[in-house]
Amino acid sequence: MKKQSFYLYALTLFMTASFGMLQAQENVTTEFGIKGGLNMSNLYTDDADDENVLFGFNAGVYATLPVSDFVAIQPELLFTTRGSKLEYNNALIEGNAKFKLNYIELPLLVRVNLTKNFNIHAGGYASYLVSSKVTGEGSFNFEEEFDTDNFNKFDAGLAAGVGLDFNPISIGVRYNYGLTTIVKDGDDSSDLKNSNLSLYLSYKLN
Repeated sequence: MKKQSFYLYALTLFMTASFGMLQAQENVTTEFGIKGGLNMSNLYTDDADDENVLFGFNAGVYATLPVSDFVAIQPELLFTTRGSKLEYNNALIEGNAKFKLNYIELPLLVRVNLTKNFNIHAGGYASYLVSSKVTGEGSFNFEEEFDTDNFNKFDAGLAAGVGLDFNPISIGVRYNYGLTTIVKDGDDSSDLKNSNLSLYLSYKLN
């Protein structure tokens, strides 16, 4: 009789634990959403950083693919702006010139949920240059398209950030550090690389 009671107790524990595991797995679902935000970018070299920030934007879609209750892989597909801003002010002329690079970007991140509402994420990104131009405002206003063949079409680097989740909306900040040069070899500025800080807002669709 005692043995039967023990088996019944063990079976109850096993079924309770199994149900709990299944319920936990059901709570881990793949997410799809849209996102966008503000970019603050500049260019840097191995010797110095460009201190003039160019404001732009990013927009696209993302997916969160769970590995466990706390870890997920997050790929994204974005349209994003990069570049730099030059300001000038002397006795003859004043104004600014903006060097703009537009990319299609694919970040691939590992996301770790430290709490229910706070995550950190890090990984890499690869992007493809789709257009480039320079514009000027001030004493002289101008706009000129650049031939993208003058630049390296592919850019890649590291990305890391933090996010706050308020289902279905999330906000966050991320920094992208470029590892590849934007200008083809042979140019005097061939060591220029992208640097970008972005603020984003995302919305989960499912």
